[in-house]
Amino acid sequence: MSDPDPDMTVAVAPIDESLLSYTHVMYALHSLAVLIGVTTFHTIVGSFIGSLPSIVAVVMNYARRSATHGTFIESHFRWQLRTFWFAVLWACVSGLVMLTIIGIPAGLLGLLALAVWIVYRLVRGWLALRDRKAMPV
Repeated sequence: MSDPDPDMTVAVAPIDESLLSYTHVMYALHSLAVLIGVTTFHTIVGSFIGSLPSIVAVVMNYARRSATHGTFIESHFRWQLRTFWFAVLWACVSGLVMLTIIGIPAGLLGLLALAVWIVYRLVRGWLALRDRKAMPV
């Protein structure tokens, strides 16, 4: 067996700084949606999956997704989309659970856990982007 050459470097695609800023804007829009949910009569979950800032961020994500292939930013685009679509899925599941009288507390607990999860994903992702680190798969 041969040992890898320590002088060899892994080729990394160059980062377009405008794309980095674009990704920060998407995190900001999602965070604005959460802030709207906290400061108004909306909920964090409802605002995150149904407000205009969050929907705009998802559209922006799909619009420029192909430009991120081969960069660490690609993982942030995937992270944000998964956060959004899993939030939609789990909000629907919690809503279905609440259709029964006995399920109302469980559904509300599920929505509370989902709100905490959304905030966690936004904070973790945005901090990693600031540090120019990729998100896990």
